[in-house]
Amino acid sequence: MAKNTSRKIKELKGIKPEKVTKEQLTDIQKIVVQIEQLHTKIGQLESSKHANLHLLAGVNEEMNVLQDKLNTEYGTNDININDGAINYPENGEVNKKD
Repeated sequence: MAKNTSRKIKELKGIKPEKVTKEQLTDIQKIVVQIEQLHTKIGQLESSKHANLHLLAGVNEEMNVLQDKLNTEYGTNDININDGAINYPENGEVNKKD
């Protein structure tokens, strides 16, 4: 009997297959491996992202401290980062603390 004929007879008798074909199993296994690899890669990226966010928080805190120092020294922390020019408010009032 041909493979398809045997399957049809089993279907008519209500007999269900016990396993998928070898080809189907291979396809399933390949896809599962890809999914696992992608989960691992995403986990590594998220871990790196988390560490970098902590570093960024530290650098932002350093900037806040520096801005406070500039504000105390010059009355403003509005500085042109290209040439170092201090941009004082137009009304001429500064927040300088003597």
